[in-house]
Parts: sequence; C-alpha cells; structure tokens
Amino acid sequence: MDKDNKEKISLGEENQFVTFMIGSETYGVEVLKVKEILGMTDITHVPNSLSFMRGVINLRGAVVPVVDMRLKFQLQEKEYDTFTVIIIVEVRERLIGMIVDTVSDVASIPVSTIQNTPHFTSKIETDFIKGIGQIESLLVIILDVDKILNHEEFKKIEEDKTA
Repeated sequence: MDKDNKEKISLGEENQFVTFMIGSETYGVEVLKVKEILGMTDITHVPNSLSFMRGVINLRGAVVPVVDMRLKFQLQEKEYDTFTVIIIVEVRERLIGMIVDTVSDVASIPVSTIQNTPHFTSKIETDFIKGIGQIESLLVIILDVDKILNHEEFKKIEEDKTA
C-alpha cells in the first residue's frame, strides 16, 4: 500500500458512490462521475454497433451513446421496466449512458474497506472493476467508468454516434 492510501485510511476518509443493481449484484460508481439519472426513454438504434450498445439518446441537444450494462457484463437480457434507469456518466470527457436494472442510493464507503480485486481469470475482463467496497454486510463492486469501455469500444461508439 502506498503512502497516499495509508494517509487516506488514517484520516478515515470516505468516498461517495451512486449504487445500483445489475442482476443480483450491487455496483457503484463515483458520485462525481455521475452527471444525471434518467428514467428509460426512447433510444435510437444505431445499425452495426457493438452488441451491448443500445443506441443513442438526445440529452438536451447532445447525442449520448447508451450501453446496456447487462449485455456488457454478458448477463441475460432483461425487459426494461419502471425501475430501469439510464445513469449518465462522464467517460474520458464524453457522456455515456449506462442502462442498469435499478438505482439504489448514494452511499459513503470508507476507503479502508475497499479491497483491490484479484484478476480471477483471463477470460473475464475485470480491468473496469476498481475494487470491492463494503456497506455493513453488503458488498459493492466499484466500477471505474473510464475503463468500462476499452479503447477500441470507445472509438467504435464515438464513430457510431456521429454516423
């Protein structure tokens, strides 16, 4: 552990995360990365896009690509319902929508309880998992939104957005 992390832990620092559900798991993203949370809205399909990209939405004149996180994580597709939301996050200075099953809360997680994630296997891409936090007995998978899309995926989405 580096000096900076030790100092954060000794100060009892907490980070705030927007928590949400995908399937039976609870995930979190840094609250500062979240720009907006929308109910499901009309999504314009983009032909020949990535399998997990649902399309684009118009957000006050800005074209925002939307990713279905269930498909991105290779989970079974689920019909959208009244709980389904689109979390608008900033990824590398661009807005991206993440479709999740339901948004839970804004939670403070002590830095000291966030564990690094082991790389389980080369078949499962875990680069976008920043760590595992804990709120009482609940484990929260903390996502690094800047790494959810790899370089090629990000480039393809940018191309699809302007097509």
